[in-house]
Amino acid sequence: MQSFTPFLLVGAGSMIGGISRYGMTLATRDLAPFSLPWGTLFSNLLGCLLIGIIAGLGARSELLSTEARLLLATGFCGGFTTMSSFVYELGQYVQDKEYYFASGYVVATLAGAALAFVLGLLISTLLVR
Repeated sequence: MQSFTPFLLVGAGSMIGGISRYGMTLATRDLAPFSLPWGTLFSNLLGCLLIGIIAGLGARSELLSTEARLLLATGFCGGFTTMSSFVYELGQYVQDKEYYFASGYVVATLAGAALAFVLGLLISTLLVR
């Protein structure tokens, strides 16, 4: 029988990540200049940066155990980032015929997430040196 510990690690990380994402939404709800869902955008970008760092450290060193990666990458980053909120908010823009904001949100999220992940990998390289 497999240990229950990995499930507890992922669950704990997910709970902390979800709470952190909600906190990010509250902290950014009044940001200007555009009425973008800043909390979701920042959570997705920061989560991709963190998972890039975690992936890089996991690939280049022994700094993170399997358990730590489960807690941080699968759990925390999985709970902190949110594809479902992104798609929901994107759908709201399309439904409201705000195609300019919808396009900007897609580009900012997808290109930003990819760049954040690569930046995370670069940061992990610097940390391992």
